[in-house]
Amino acid sequence: MPGPIKETQDGEDEIISEINIIPLVDIVLVLLIIFMVTATLITGKAIKVELPKASTGEDQEASTLWITMNAGERLFLNGKPTDRHSLALAIRKERTKHPDVQAILTIDSKVRHGEVIGLIDLIRLAGVGRFSFNVMPKSGEPQAP
Repeated sequence: MPGPIKETQDGEDEIISEINIIPLVDIVLVLLIIFMVTATLITGKAIKVELPKASTGEDQEASTLWITMNAGERLFLNGKPTDRHSLALAIRKERTKHPDVQAILTIDSKVRHGEVIGLIDLIRLAGVGRFSFNVMPKSGEPQAP
């Protein structure tokens, strides 16, 4: 059997050779809606931080410790909420596994200077001497060589 057949007005049989794309369009639109909904749910869980701008920022290699402080001065370790005591314990634990661990600090530009210094002090006292700050490049300025 060659495929679906329809009868023409003059009584002859003709093979249907058209492709109905309406179901395809329906499926694509449903997938698009699902993608849009899940994307907003994923980004809604992100930690909101407004990074300071710097001309001399550079990319860093992957690190085990990502420490974030948002505008409300709440701490996060690798995306999970924490407090100073738990952060110090986690840093010491990671330091025993990886002595050369580096911390990357993502700190909101509205956080008070004293809080930033206190966080750096906590990290250094926990045994991590290598750390860097996550910054956004300033637009319109030449990058450092």
